[in-house]
Order: sequence, then structure tokens, then C-alpha cells
Amino acid sequence: MQDGSDSANQDGEAAPVRKPRKGIYILPNLFTLAALFGGFYAIVMAMNARYNMAAVGVFCAMVLDSLDGRVARMTNTQSAFGEQMDSLSDMVSFGAAPALISYEWALRGLGRWGWFAAFVYCACAALRLARFNVNTGVVDKRYFQGLPSPAAAALVAGFIWLTTDLGIKGEELMWPTFFVALYAGLTMVTNVPFYSFKDLSMKRSVPFAVIVAVALVIAVVNLDPPKVIFGLFVLYGLSGYVVYGVRKARGLQTSVISTSTDEPDERGLH
Repeated sequence: MQDGSDSANQDGEAAPVRKPRKGIYILPNLFTLAALFGGFYAIVMAMNARYNMAAVGVFCAMVLDSLDGRVARMTNTQSAFGEQMDSLSDMVSFGAAPALISYEWALRGLGRWGWFAAFVYCACAALRLARFNVNTGVVDKRYFQGLPSPAAAALVAGFIWLTTDLGIKGEELMWPTFFVALYAGLTMVTNVPFYSFKDLSMKRSVPFAVIVAVALVIAVVNLDPPKVIFGLFVLYGLSGYVVYGVRKARGLQTSVISTSTDEPDERGLH
């Protein structure tokens, strides 16, 4: 016969309480894996000289990357595993993929200067993601510290998408591609503030005119996606320097570090 208590063993000692098994939330990680596939697809397309499709793969990864965190917060399925997975996916999709695409498309013709530019971009993406991870707790949420890696990837991939759409070959734009890759890479590791749009709430009601404006923006993008999308990211890629200059001229704080100058404990957040 058993004891009167289910939690006691034959010697009368309390049985150890079993800890619940840790699992992995499937929904947000599906979006992360899909974003990772977008980066992998972009690399494969570049290896097959289909550079316009490679650029589209990077932009698809960007859209999916913007959704995984929001889905996790909406469904209350945030996890340390998901945060680490997201960072690794970003390194492939927005670090390695744009560097390899630009090298295969145009930079190869520059020899050592070509792989120099590609590596600088890739290394800066890794440094930017690592800094983001450790500075999450001290950076003003309204701004990114340096150009975010998806936007940097959009500059490189958007430039390639636009020029291939215009029928221009990479051999004709080796040095412009060199400077675009360097600008995007180095801007990621600056302290220039770029607006993050994180203070915009999707749950807040907005005037009807805002919905009309969104519809107009979608319509304009559909007129000529390569030109419009690249143009928007060029403006965003320059906006941080404008904000920096305005703050500097007004004597305001230009750093986005808001609460501490000490490096916080590494928590692997992204």
C-alpha cells in the first residue's frame, strides 16, 4: 500500500519536486527560422548570379525579422533561446548575406580591395549586433546606437536590386558598391542616433487620415519597388547624421546612452 501522502517515499521522506521541462516556443521561432532562410536563400541566389532575387531574399528576411519579436511579445512567448536565435539569424541575413552578395556581384573585380570592403561590412555587422546585445539596458529605446543591421543590409541589397533592375552590371559599379558597403558597415558601429520607431504603439487609435496615408505609401512603393524602397532606406541611412548634427548644433546630448556609461552584464538580448 502507498503512504497517505503522494509526495512521501517509503522512508517517510518528501519526494523531490519535479521541475517543469523547459521547451521552445514554436511560433516566434518559426518567423526567425523563416528570416534565416531568407538570408540563406539570398546567398544561394548570389552564387547562381541571380542578384535581384538575392536582394529580394534579404528584404524578405527583414520583414520576417521585424515580426518575430512582435509575435513573441503579443503571445507572451519571449525566451532567452529566441533572443539568441534572433541574433544568429540576423548575423546571417544582415551580415554575411549582404557581404557575400555584394562581393559576388561587383566587389570580386576589385581583388583584395573587394574582399576588404565585404569583410569590413560583415565584421561591422557582427560588432553592431554584439554591442546591441550588451547595451540593451542602457540605450534610449527611441533610438538605435548606430545604423541597425537590417537597414544597413537594405542599403547594400537595395543598391544591387535597383541597379540590376536598371540593367546595369556589377562590373560597371565596382567602386560605388565598395563605398556603399563601407558606408553601411561603418555607420553600423558609430554612435550616431537613428530613430527606432519603438515608441509607436500599434494598439493606439489613430486618425482616419493616417490609414489613408499608409495606403498611399503602399501604392507608391508598388509603382517601382526597387527605386522607392532604396530611396526610403537612403533617407533613413542619412537621417541619423542629420539628427546628430541638429543635436550638436543645439548643444543637446548626442549619445543615446540614457542611464549609465558602464557596460551592463551580458544578457544576450536582441
